[in-house]
Amino acid sequence: MDVLRPPLININGRIYRRNIIKEEHYEEEEDFSYMGPPESGDLAEDETCDTHLIEQTDKGFRCAIDVPSVLYKYIIGKKGETRRRLESDTKTSISIPKQGVEGQIVITGSQKAAVSSAVTRVEVLVESFRKKQPFTHFLSFPLNDPKIQEGFLRFKDEVLQQCSQDHGVDGSIFQNPAKLHLTVGTLALLNDMEVRKACDHLQECQNFIRDLTAGKPLLLDVTGIEYMNDDPAMVDVLYAKVNVKDGSDKLQVIADRLVEHFVSAGLMVREWDRVKLHGTVMNTLFRKDSTVEDSGGPGRQTISEREAFDARNILKKFGAHCFGDFELNTVLLSQRFSTDCTGYYTSAGSINFS
Repeated sequence: MDVLRPPLININGRIYRRNIIKEEHYEEEEDFSYMGPPESGDLAEDETCDTHLIEQTDKGFRCAIDVPSVLYKYIIGKKGETRRRLESDTKTSISIPKQGVEGQIVITGSQKAAVSSAVTRVEVLVESFRKKQPFTHFLSFPLNDPKIQEGFLRFKDEVLQQCSQDHGVDGSIFQNPAKLHLTVGTLALLNDMEVRKACDHLQECQNFIRDLTAGKPLLLDVTGIEYMNDDPAMVDVLYAKVNVKDGSDKLQVIADRLVEHFVSAGLMVREWDRVKLHGTVMNTLFRKDSTVEDSGGPGRQTISEREAFDARNILKKFGAHCFGDFELNTVLLSQRFSTDCTGYYTSAGSINFS
C-alpha cells in the first residue's frame, strides 16, 4: 500500500483510510477494523457517530445498529477474531444475534466515545462487505407487452432461419420473451426491512414521474438492434433500441432520476453517468444459464468462459427490425431469479405513470 495515497472509503460523507492486512489473518484480504484504541476516552473529530443514537444506561452507554444477518460473519471474523479486536481496541462489548436471525447488533461500553468509535468501525465493515454482495433486485421497465413479445418471437424465428449457420448463433442465447425488460439499476437488498425501504423510496419517486409524464403512460417504440462491444463478429449481448414515440427524452430522464434517488438513499451504486437503456434480446450468458438476469451493462457480466457469436449477418438483415410499440405505465422493483404468474420477474414493489 502507498502510505502517501492509501485507499479511502466514504461512509455517510466521512472519509476513512482502508487498512490492508495479510490474507492469512482473515478470510478476506481487507481489514477495516482500525488499529489502536481511542486515547483516554477522547474520540477524534473524524470518528464521531452522527447516524446512530447512543443511549446512556445505568452501566454506561449503548447503541443498537440494524445490520442484515448475512453480514454478521464479517463483523465476527475468522474464529471471532475481528469482533475480539474491535472490542479490545475500543473497550466495548459487541453483541451479535445468531447467524440467520435478523436483529440488531448492540454495542455497549462505559464511555460514550468508545461506543461511538466501535459503531463507526462496524459501519465501515458493513459498508465495505455490502458492496461485495451480489444484487438481489433491480428496477425495471417491463417490455413484455404482448405486441413486443410477438415482434420478438418473429425476430427470433427469422434469425434462426436465416443466420443459424453463423458462429455461436442458436436458440439458447435468446431472451425469454416473458422477461423482456429495461434494467434501470441494480440493488443488493439483504433482508425484508431493506426491501420495504426500497419500496418506500420507489413510492417517493411517483410524483416526479407523473410530473414528467403528465400523469399518462409513455408510448414507446421498440425498433432496431445494436450490440454492446466493438467487434460485431464477436458479440456477447445484442439489444433492442427503445425510444419514446414523440421523440422526447422522458424515459431517459425518468431512469436517470430514479438512479439518482436510489443512490442518494444509499440503496444503489452508480455505475454509469447515465443509464444505458437497452432491451436485451440475445445474451451469451443465457447459453449456460437461462435464468441469468441482464444487469444493465457489460461491466457486471462475467466474460470468462463465454462463447461469443457472430452478429454481422443479424445486424445486416435485422438492424431495423420493428418489435412494435406499446404504452409503458409502470416501474417495477423486480426480484432476481424469480418468476410470477405472468412469466415476468416477481415484483416487490411498483409505481404507475398514470
